[in-house]
Amino acid sequence: MGLELVGPAAGMFAVTNIDDMLVLAVFFGHAAGSRSAALRVVLGQYLGFGAIVAVSVLGGQGVGLLPEQVIPYLGLVPLLLGLRAAWTVIRERRAGGEDAVDTPAGDKGAGILQVAAVTFANGGDNIGVYVPVFAVAGIGGMIGYVVVFLIGVAVWCAIGWFLASRPVVAGALSRWGHLILPVVLVGVGLVILIGGGAFGL
Repeated sequence: MGLELVGPAAGMFAVTNIDDMLVLAVFFGHAAGSRSAALRVVLGQYLGFGAIVAVSVLGGQGVGLLPEQVIPYLGLVPLLLGLRAAWTVIRERRAGGEDAVDTPAGDKGAGILQVAAVTFANGGDNIGVYVPVFAVAGIGGMIGYVVVFLIGVAVWCAIGWFLASRPVVAGALSRWGHLILPVVLVGVGLVILIGGGAFGL
């Protein structure tokens, strides 16, 4: 991997994944200091982004797994997950009252597949950027991009964890994380659907 490729690859990763930082911070905050829950966020992020890279690599080699018109509908994944999380909050509020909602001690955070699904859906538009780059980069260049991207995921996870562990942010996420998570997921879903013109939006 030539060093001249590192800068462009890192820049491409940062530009196409800047919105992931907020989502990761929310997921890490939702983990409420649990190492196992935080590990699930990291594994889910790698799984979801790995799927994005795999589809992009295949696309760069001329194998189209995801038709362009399908990508906006990936917004349904975080939207439905957000609605499910909101329904859980409403159900717990009805069952246990205000105290049950304001005390997230029993919350074990998001699962690996949930994080992976949100990551993949949120990064669906990345595929449109990565495919043409991979198509002209050659095998060596493509491997270089993938390595930089995977390192970028680790950096993004570290930044998300750092943000979630700051006292002010951690306090807000601890008290309001159960409400913030559904709002963020629904918001991400709507942005993907509307931005991609799904359902004629």
